[in-house]
Amino acid sequence: MRHAGWIAGAAATVLVAAGAITYAVADGDASSSGSGTRTPAADSADAGFARDMAVHHQQAVEMSYIVRDRTKDVEVRRLAYDIAQTQANQRGMLLGWLDLWELPKVSADAPMTWMGMGDMASGKDGSLMPGMATNTEMKRLGTLDGKQAEIFYLQLMTDHHKGGIHMAEGCVAKCTVGVEKRLAQGMVDAQQSEIKLMADMLKERGAKARD
Repeated sequence: MRHAGWIAGAAATVLVAAGAITYAVADGDASSSGSGTRTPAADSADAGFARDMAVHHQQAVEMSYIVRDRTKDVEVRRLAYDIAQTQANQRGMLLGWLDLWELPKVSADAPMTWMGMGDMASGKDGSLMPGMATNTEMKRLGTLDGKQAEIFYLQLMTDHHKGGIHMAEGCVAKCTVGVEKRLAQGMVDAQQSEIKLMADMLKERGAKARD
């Protein structure tokens, strides 16, 4: 349980920041330069990231709630709860921005097209973007219990975070809405820290991240 305070504190910080970011967007901060309130286009990096990361986050939320029902380990359950709450909150913000911009929440383009990487998302077995678990892996997680469930969840979430970080770094480089860029950078920082934490948790269980 020695990680518990760090996890809870980090989650609280992210949620407070999320509220401030939502207010800033609603208050008209629409560009990184602070000039005007230009609405992003439907094919912009801003809109593409919001759509894709909302989908990416949803799976992380689902995985986290699955493992909370499959283990009694306090540390894993707390991590899963914090990830679920943080990413559900961020997902709501991303979809809310699309509403504010009056842009569609779905696109005919392949995921990650806004990054110039639409060919990377095969959608094979439900894995729509890099780092996402397949449908088979999600079903397997729901069949495991105890230590096995903990290890598989930590491995899946490590992969998920790596894919999410790649996408968030793409927004930091390509998005034009200042607060969205800052949210993306916050995702990078938080998820890199969680990857390190999960590596320690896997080691404690005699396992490691997948290659």
